[in-house]
Amino acid sequence: MSSYGQGDYPYVRRPGQSPLLLLLVVVAGIAAGTVLVHWFENYGFRRTRPAAEPRPLTTRGSLLEVEKTNIALFKSSSPSVVYITTLAERVDLWTLNVTEVPRGTGSGFVWDNDGHIVTNFHVIQDVAQGAGSARVTLADHSTYQATVVGIAPNHDLAVLRINASRGKLRPIPIGSSHDLEVGQMVFAIGNPFGLDQTLTTGVVSALGRTIRSVTNRPIDDVIQTDSAINPGNSGGPLLDSAGRLIGVNTAIYSPSGASAGVGFAIPVDTVNRIVPQLIRGGKVSRPKLGLVLDDRFSQRLTRQMGVEGLLVLGVERNTPAEAAGLRGTQRLRDGSIRPGDVIQSMDGKKVRLSDELYAQLERKRPGDTIKLGILRDEQPMEVVVKLGDNE
Repeated sequence: MSSYGQGDYPYVRRPGQSPLLLLLVVVAGIAAGTVLVHWFENYGFRRTRPAAEPRPLTTRGSLLEVEKTNIALFKSSSPSVVYITTLAERVDLWTLNVTEVPRGTGSGFVWDNDGHIVTNFHVIQDVAQGAGSARVTLADHSTYQATVVGIAPNHDLAVLRINASRGKLRPIPIGSSHDLEVGQMVFAIGNPFGLDQTLTTGVVSALGRTIRSVTNRPIDDVIQTDSAINPGNSGGPLLDSAGRLIGVNTAIYSPSGASAGVGFAIPVDTVNRIVPQLIRGGKVSRPKLGLVLDDRFSQRLTRQMGVEGLLVLGVERNTPAEAAGLRGTQRLRDGSIRPGDVIQSMDGKKVRLSDELYAQLERKRPGDTIKLGILRDEQPMEVVVKLGDNE
Protein backbone atom coordinates (compact mmCIF):
# COMPACT_ATOMS: atom_id res chain seq x y z
CA MET A 1 0.00 0.00 0.00
CA SER A 2 1.57 3.19 -1.13
CA SER A 3 1.37 6.51 0.66
CA TYR A 4 1.66 10.14 -0.49
CA GLY A 5 4.00 12.61 1.06
CA GLN A 6 2.86 16.11 1.89
CA GLY A 7 4.79 17.51 -1.01
CA ASP A 8 3.22 15.08 -3.49
CA TYR A 9 -0.44 16.26 -3.07
CA PRO A 10 -0.93 20.06 -2.97
CA TYR A 11 -4.43 20.02 -1.52
CA VAL A 12 -3.49 18.14 1.64
CA ARG A 13 -3.90 20.45 4.64
CA ARG A 14 -0.68 21.20 6.40
CA PRO A 15 -0.58 21.12 10.13
CA GLY A 16 -1.78 24.40 11.70
CA GLN A 17 -3.78 25.65 8.63
CA SER A 18 -7.51 26.52 9.16
CA PRO A 19 -10.06 26.58 6.28
CA LEU A 20 -11.96 29.42 7.94
CA LEU A 21 -8.84 31.54 8.14
CA LEU A 22 -8.13 31.06 4.44
CA LEU A 23 -11.71 32.08 3.57
CA LEU A 24 -11.43 35.26 5.62
CA VAL A 25 -8.17 36.18 3.92
CA VAL A 26 -9.73 35.76 0.44
CA VAL A 27 -12.84 37.82 1.32
CA ALA A 28 -10.74 40.59 2.82
CA GLY A 29 -8.58 40.72 -0.29
CA ILE A 30 -11.61 41.03 -2.58
CA ALA A 31 -13.10 43.81 -0.42
CA ALA A 32 -9.84 45.71 -0.34
CA GLY A 33 -9.49 45.45 -4.12
CA THR A 34 -13.03 46.75 -4.67
CA VAL A 35 -12.47 49.74 -2.41
CA LEU A 36 -9.18 50.50 -4.14
CA VAL A 37 -10.72 50.38 -7.64
CA HIS A 38 -13.62 52.59 -6.51
CA TRP A 39 -11.21 55.14 -5.06
CA PHE A 40 -9.13 55.31 -8.19
CA GLU A 41 -12.19 55.63 -10.43
CA ASN A 42 -13.70 58.48 -8.41
CA TYR A 43 -10.63 60.24 -7.06
CA GLY A 44 -7.37 58.89 -8.30
CA PHE A 45 -8.07 59.06 -12.03
CA ARG A 46 -9.49 62.59 -11.89
CA ARG A 47 -6.00 63.94 -11.77
CA THR A 48 -5.19 62.28 -15.07
CA ARG A 49 -8.36 63.48 -17.03
CA PRO A 50 -7.73 66.24 -19.60
CA ALA A 51 -9.26 69.66 -19.01
CA ALA A 52 -12.56 70.06 -21.00
CA GLU A 53 -13.43 73.47 -22.43
CA PRO A 54 -16.34 74.63 -24.65
CA ARG A 55 -15.55 74.14 -28.31
CA PRO A 56 -14.92 77.23 -30.42
CA LEU A 57 -17.86 78.41 -32.53
CA THR A 58 -17.89 77.86 -36.25
CA THR A 59 -18.66 80.99 -38.24
CA ARG A 60 -21.90 80.44 -40.18
CA GLY A 61 -21.65 83.29 -42.64
CA SER A 62 -24.60 85.28 -43.93
CA LEU A 63 -28.16 84.00 -43.79
CA LEU A 64 -29.65 82.73 -47.02
CA GLU A 65 -31.75 85.25 -48.91
CA VAL A 66 -34.88 83.15 -48.37
CA GLU A 67 -34.19 83.13 -44.63
CA LYS A 68 -33.81 86.88 -44.59
CA THR A 69 -37.09 87.20 -46.46
CA ASN A 70 -38.90 84.93 -43.99
CA ILE A 71 -37.52 86.80 -40.99
CA ALA A 72 -38.41 90.21 -42.43
CA LEU A 73 -41.90 89.03 -43.37
CA PHE A 74 -42.61 87.72 -39.89
CA LYS A 75 -41.32 90.85 -38.19
CA SER A 76 -43.45 93.09 -40.39
CA SER A 77 -46.62 90.96 -40.46
CA SER A 78 -46.89 89.39 -37.01
CA PRO A 79 -47.97 92.66 -35.29
CA SER A 80 -51.15 92.48 -37.42
CA VAL A 81 -52.07 88.99 -36.18
CA VAL A 82 -54.23 88.58 -33.06
CA TYR A 83 -55.12 85.76 -30.68
CA ILE A 84 -58.85 85.26 -30.11
CA THR A 85 -60.22 83.52 -27.02
CA THR A 86 -63.91 82.75 -26.64
CA LEU A 87 -65.33 82.42 -23.15
CA ALA A 88 -68.45 80.77 -21.79
CA GLU A 89 -70.30 81.71 -18.63
CA ARG A 90 -70.34 79.17 -15.82
CA VAL A 91 -72.66 79.46 -12.82
CA ASP A 92 -71.67 78.01 -9.44
CA LEU A 93 -74.85 76.31 -8.22
CA TRP A 94 -73.84 76.75 -4.57
CA THR A 95 -72.88 80.43 -4.58
CA LEU A 96 -74.69 81.48 -7.80
CA ASN A 97 -71.51 83.30 -8.79
CA VAL A 98 -71.03 83.69 -12.56
CA THR A 99 -67.53 83.23 -13.97
CA GLU A 100 -66.15 83.13 -17.50
CA VAL A 101 -64.07 80.15 -18.57
CA PRO A 102 -62.13 79.72 -21.84
CA ARG A 103 -64.07 77.79 -24.43
CA GLY A 104 -62.03 77.98 -27.60
CA THR A 105 -59.21 79.78 -29.34
CA GLY A 106 -58.53 81.02 -32.83
CA SER A 107 -56.69 83.61 -34.85
CA GLY A 108 -57.54 86.85 -36.58
CA PHE A 109 -55.94 89.97 -37.96
CA VAL A 110 -56.28 93.73 -37.73
CA TRP A 111 -58.33 95.09 -40.64
CA ASP A 112 -58.15 98.85 -40.03
CA ASN A 113 -57.22 101.58 -37.55
CA ASP A 114 -60.76 101.62 -36.15
CA GLY A 115 -60.17 98.36 -34.28
CA HIS A 116 -61.95 95.99 -36.65
CA ILE A 117 -60.66 92.41 -36.44
CA VAL A 118 -61.38 89.79 -39.11
CA THR A 119 -61.66 86.10 -38.29
CA ASN A 120 -63.68 83.00 -39.21
CA PHE A 121 -67.34 82.85 -38.26
CA HIS A 122 -66.87 79.38 -36.78
CA VAL A 123 -64.27 80.76 -34.35
CA ILE A 124 -66.82 83.08 -32.69
CA GLN A 125 -70.04 81.28 -33.63
CA ASP A 126 -71.17 80.78 -30.03
CA VAL A 127 -70.45 84.41 -29.20
CA ALA A 128 -72.42 85.58 -32.25
CA GLN A 129 -75.35 83.50 -31.03
CA GLY A 130 -75.22 85.16 -27.61
CA ALA A 131 -73.43 82.40 -25.72
CA GLY A 132 -70.38 83.88 -24.04
CA SER A 133 -67.92 86.56 -25.06
CA ALA A 134 -64.66 87.02 -26.93
CA ARG A 135 -61.30 88.56 -26.08
CA VAL A 136 -58.64 89.69 -28.52
CA THR A 137 -54.96 89.66 -27.61
CA LEU A 138 -52.66 91.78 -29.75
CA ALA A 139 -49.06 90.91 -30.56
CA ASP A 140 -47.85 93.02 -27.63
CA HIS A 141 -49.96 90.80 -25.31
CA SER A 142 -52.46 93.53 -24.48
CA THR A 143 -55.98 92.07 -24.25
CA TYR A 144 -59.33 93.67 -25.09
CA GLN A 145 -62.97 92.69 -24.83
CA ALA A 146 -64.41 92.29 -28.33
CA THR A 147 -67.86 92.97 -29.72
CA VAL A 148 -69.34 91.28 -32.79
CA VAL A 149 -69.82 93.78 -35.64
CA GLY A 150 -71.06 91.47 -38.37
CA ILE A 151 -71.15 87.85 -39.51
CA ALA A 152 -71.27 86.06 -42.84
CA PRO A 153 -71.84 82.37 -41.97
CA ASN A 154 -72.13 81.34 -45.64
CA HIS A 155 -68.60 82.64 -46.22
CA ASP A 156 -67.26 81.64 -42.75
CA LEU A 157 -66.23 85.23 -42.06
CA ALA A 158 -66.85 87.54 -39.12
CA VAL A 159 -65.77 90.98 -37.97
CA LEU A 160 -65.09 91.92 -34.35
CA ARG A 161 -64.19 95.29 -32.89
CA ILE A 162 -61.91 96.21 -30.01
CA ASN A 163 -61.43 99.56 -28.30
CA ALA A 164 -57.67 99.89 -28.78
CA SER A 165 -55.68 103.00 -29.53
CA ARG A 166 -54.55 103.54 -33.12
CA GLY A 167 -50.94 103.26 -32.03
CA LYS A 168 -51.49 99.64 -31.04
CA LEU A 169 -53.23 98.65 -34.28
CA ARG A 170 -51.26 97.49 -37.33
CA PRO A 171 -53.68 96.90 -40.25
CA ILE A 172 -52.57 94.06 -42.49
CA PRO A 173 -51.62 94.90 -46.12
CA ILE A 174 -54.20 93.61 -48.63
CA GLY A 175 -53.21 91.64 -51.72
CA SER A 176 -55.19 89.86 -54.43
CA SER A 177 -56.08 86.23 -55.04
CA HIS A 178 -57.24 86.24 -58.66
CA ASP A 179 -53.66 86.31 -59.93
CA LEU A 180 -52.19 83.60 -57.68
CA GLU A 181 -50.17 80.80 -59.23
CA VAL A 182 -49.77 77.21 -58.06
CA GLY A 183 -46.30 76.83 -56.62
CA GLN A 184 -45.77 80.34 -55.28
CA MET A 185 -44.70 80.61 -51.66
CA VAL A 186 -47.20 81.38 -48.92
CA PHE A 187 -46.91 82.04 -45.20
CA ALA A 188 -49.41 81.41 -42.41
CA ILE A 189 -49.25 83.18 -39.05
CA GLY A 190 -51.57 82.13 -36.26
CA ASN A 191 -52.04 80.40 -32.95
CA PRO A 192 -52.11 76.63 -33.54
CA PHE A 193 -53.05 74.73 -30.38
CA GLY A 194 -52.88 78.04 -28.50
CA LEU A 195 -49.21 78.66 -29.41
CA ASP A 196 -49.38 82.31 -30.39
CA GLN A 197 -47.38 84.02 -33.12
CA THR A 198 -46.48 80.83 -34.99
CA LEU A 199 -45.14 81.04 -38.55
CA THR A 200 -45.46 78.19 -41.05
CA THR A 201 -44.47 78.22 -44.69
CA GLY A 202 -45.52 76.38 -47.83
CA VAL A 203 -46.78 76.90 -51.33
CA VAL A 204 -50.06 77.34 -53.12
CA SER A 205 -50.95 73.69 -53.75
CA ALA A 206 -54.07 74.27 -55.85
CA LEU A 207 -56.59 76.94 -56.77
CA GLY A 208 -60.33 77.01 -57.38
CA ARG A 209 -61.23 74.50 -54.67
CA THR A 210 -64.72 74.41 -53.14
CA ILE A 211 -65.37 73.75 -49.46
CA ARG A 212 -68.51 73.87 -47.33
CA SER A 213 -69.21 76.57 -44.79
CA VAL A 214 -70.75 75.91 -41.37
CA THR A 215 -74.13 76.48 -43.04
CA ASN A 216 -73.28 73.82 -45.64
CA ARG A 217 -73.19 76.41 -48.41
CA PRO A 218 -70.30 76.19 -50.88
CA ILE A 219 -67.36 78.58 -50.67
CA ASP A 220 -65.80 78.77 -54.13
CA ASP A 221 -62.32 79.66 -55.42
CA VAL A 222 -60.71 78.52 -52.17
CA ILE A 223 -56.91 78.39 -51.97
CA GLN A 224 -55.33 75.03 -51.10
CA THR A 225 -51.94 75.13 -49.38
CA ASP A 226 -49.48 72.73 -47.76
CA SER A 227 -48.45 75.35 -45.20
CA ALA A 228 -49.13 73.72 -41.84
CA ILE A 229 -52.58 74.79 -40.61
CA ASN A 230 -53.81 73.33 -37.33
CA PRO A 231 -56.68 73.96 -34.90
CA GLY A 232 -56.16 77.51 -33.65
CA ASN A 233 -54.93 78.77 -37.04
CA SER A 234 -58.53 79.38 -38.12
CA GLY A 235 -59.15 83.02 -38.93
CA GLY A 236 -55.47 83.85 -39.32
CA PRO A 237 -53.90 85.32 -42.44
CA LEU A 238 -52.36 83.52 -45.39
CA LEU A 239 -49.71 85.83 -46.85
CA ASP A 240 -47.72 86.02 -50.06
CA SER A 241 -43.97 86.64 -50.10
CA ALA A 242 -44.59 90.40 -50.06
CA GLY A 243 -46.43 90.07 -46.73
CA ARG A 244 -49.84 90.86 -48.29
CA LEU A 245 -53.04 89.12 -47.24
CA ILE A 246 -54.13 86.65 -49.91
CA GLY A 247 -56.49 84.47 -47.85
CA VAL A 248 -58.02 83.64 -44.48
CA ASN A 249 -57.03 80.20 -43.16
CA THR A 250 -60.25 78.38 -42.45
CA ALA A 251 -60.05 74.59 -42.65
CA ILE A 252 -57.85 71.52 -42.87
CA TYR A 253 -58.47 68.19 -44.52
CA SER A 254 -57.28 65.59 -42.03
CA PRO A 255 -58.77 62.44 -40.47
CA SER A 256 -56.81 63.15 -37.27
CA GLY A 257 -57.79 66.81 -37.03
CA ALA A 258 -54.17 67.95 -37.31
CA SER A 259 -52.25 69.29 -40.28
CA ALA A 260 -51.81 66.74 -43.05
CA GLY A 261 -50.46 69.14 -45.64
CA VAL A 262 -53.91 70.01 -47.03
CA GLY A 263 -55.21 73.34 -45.75
CA PHE A 264 -57.70 75.79 -47.20
CA ALA A 265 -58.00 79.56 -47.14
CA ILE A 266 -60.86 81.84 -48.20
CA PRO A 267 -59.50 84.03 -51.02
CA VAL A 268 -58.83 87.67 -50.18
CA ASP A 269 -60.91 88.88 -53.15
CA THR A 270 -63.94 87.40 -51.37
CA VAL A 271 -62.80 88.77 -48.00
CA ASN A 272 -62.32 92.28 -49.41
CA ARG A 273 -65.84 92.20 -50.81
CA ILE A 274 -67.58 90.79 -47.73
CA VAL A 275 -65.81 92.56 -44.84
CA PRO A 276 -66.77 96.14 -45.84
CA GLN A 277 -70.41 95.03 -46.01
CA LEU A 278 -70.17 93.54 -42.53
CA ILE A 279 -68.63 96.73 -41.16
CA ARG A 280 -71.31 98.89 -42.81
CA GLY A 281 -74.39 96.86 -42.03
CA GLY A 282 -73.49 93.80 -39.98
CA LYS A 283 -74.40 91.36 -42.72
CA VAL A 284 -73.92 90.59 -46.41
CA SER A 285 -76.24 92.37 -48.80
CA ARG A 286 -77.39 89.64 -51.16
CA PRO A 287 -78.83 90.53 -54.55
CA LYS A 288 -82.37 89.36 -55.10
CA LEU A 289 -83.35 87.18 -58.05
CA GLY A 290 -86.73 85.80 -57.00
CA LEU A 291 -86.69 82.13 -58.01
CA VAL A 292 -88.15 79.10 -56.24
CA LEU A 293 -85.73 76.15 -56.57
CA ASP A 294 -85.51 72.55 -55.35
CA ASP A 295 -82.52 70.45 -56.38
CA ARG A 296 -84.09 67.00 -55.87
CA PHE A 297 -87.26 67.79 -57.83
CA SER A 298 -85.23 69.62 -60.46
CA GLN A 299 -82.81 66.73 -61.01
CA ARG A 300 -85.63 64.21 -61.28
CA LEU A 301 -87.45 66.21 -63.96
CA THR A 302 -84.36 67.24 -65.93
CA ARG A 303 -83.30 63.57 -66.11
CA GLN A 304 -86.71 62.70 -67.51
CA MET A 305 -86.39 65.55 -70.00
CA GLY A 306 -82.89 64.41 -70.98
CA VAL A 307 -81.31 67.81 -70.31
CA GLU A 308 -78.86 69.30 -67.82
CA GLY A 309 -79.49 72.36 -65.71
CA LEU A 310 -81.53 73.82 -62.87
CA LEU A 311 -85.28 73.71 -63.30
CA VAL A 312 -87.18 76.80 -62.17
CA LEU A 313 -90.08 75.64 -60.00
CA GLY A 314 -91.57 79.06 -59.38
CA VAL A 315 -91.10 82.79 -59.85
CA GLU A 316 -91.87 85.17 -56.99
CA ARG A 317 -94.09 88.17 -57.67
CA ASN A 318 -92.59 91.63 -58.09
CA THR A 319 -89.05 90.34 -58.39
CA PRO A 320 -86.28 90.73 -60.98
CA ALA A 321 -86.97 87.18 -62.23
CA GLU A 322 -90.60 88.06 -62.95
CA ALA A 323 -89.59 91.34 -64.62
CA ALA A 324 -87.18 89.42 -66.87
CA GLY A 325 -89.96 87.03 -67.93
CA LEU A 326 -88.60 83.82 -66.41
CA ARG A 327 -91.16 81.02 -66.24
CA GLY A 328 -91.80 78.58 -63.41
CA THR A 329 -93.06 75.00 -63.51
CA GLN A 330 -96.85 74.60 -63.65
CA ARG A 331 -99.26 71.81 -62.81
CA LEU A 332 -102.01 71.73 -65.42
CA ARG A 333 -105.67 70.93 -64.82
CA ASP A 334 -105.28 67.43 -66.18
CA GLY A 335 -102.62 66.75 -63.52
CA SER A 336 -99.67 66.88 -65.89
CA ILE A 337 -96.65 69.06 -65.27
CA ARG A 338 -95.46 71.76 -67.62
CA PRO A 339 -91.74 72.30 -66.94
CA GLY A 340 -90.52 75.83 -66.45
CA ASP A 341 -87.29 77.33 -67.71
CA VAL A 342 -84.14 75.27 -67.19
CA ILE A 343 -81.17 77.46 -66.20
CA GLN A 344 -78.00 76.07 -67.74
CA SER A 345 -75.53 78.90 -67.20
CA MET A 346 -75.00 82.28 -65.56
CA ASP A 347 -72.67 84.70 -67.27
CA GLY A 348 -71.30 81.79 -69.28
CA LYS A 349 -70.57 79.54 -66.28
CA LYS A 350 -72.45 76.24 -66.08
CA VAL A 351 -75.17 75.79 -63.50
CA ARG A 352 -76.48 72.41 -62.33
CA LEU A 353 -77.48 72.95 -58.71
CA SER A 354 -78.98 75.82 -56.74
CA ASP A 355 -75.75 76.08 -54.70
CA GLU A 356 -73.84 76.81 -57.90
CA LEU A 357 -76.29 79.57 -58.81
CA TYR A 358 -76.21 81.09 -55.32
CA ALA A 359 -72.42 80.94 -55.21
CA GLN A 360 -72.25 83.03 -58.38
CA LEU A 361 -74.89 85.43 -57.11
CA GLU A 362 -72.80 85.99 -53.96
CA ARG A 363 -70.23 87.74 -56.15
CA LYS A 364 -72.82 90.20 -57.41
CA ARG A 365 -74.36 93.29 -55.90
CA PRO A 366 -77.88 94.69 -56.10
CA GLY A 367 -78.24 96.54 -59.38
CA ASP A 368 -75.80 94.30 -61.28
CA THR A 369 -76.96 92.69 -64.52
CA ILE A 370 -76.57 88.98 -65.20
CA LYS A 371 -77.15 86.80 -68.26
CA LEU A 372 -78.90 83.47 -67.76
CA GLY A 373 -78.58 80.80 -70.43
CA ILE A 374 -81.86 78.82 -70.32
CA LEU A 375 -83.84 76.17 -72.12
CA ARG A 376 -87.49 77.07 -72.74
CA ASP A 377 -89.66 74.52 -74.50
CA GLU A 378 -86.43 72.76 -75.47
CA GLN A 379 -85.14 75.89 -77.20
CA PRO A 380 -81.95 77.60 -75.93
CA MET A 381 -82.15 81.31 -75.25
CA GLU A 382 -80.58 84.01 -73.11
CA VAL A 383 -82.36 86.15 -70.53
CA VAL A 384 -80.92 89.35 -69.05
CA VAL A 385 -81.83 90.01 -65.38
CA LYS A 386 -81.13 93.15 -63.36
CA LEU A 387 -80.67 92.03 -59.78
CA GLY A 388 -82.65 93.61 -56.97
CA ASP A 389 -81.97 94.19 -53.29
CA ASN A 390 -83.02 91.63 -50.68
CA GLU A 391 -83.63 94.48 -48.27
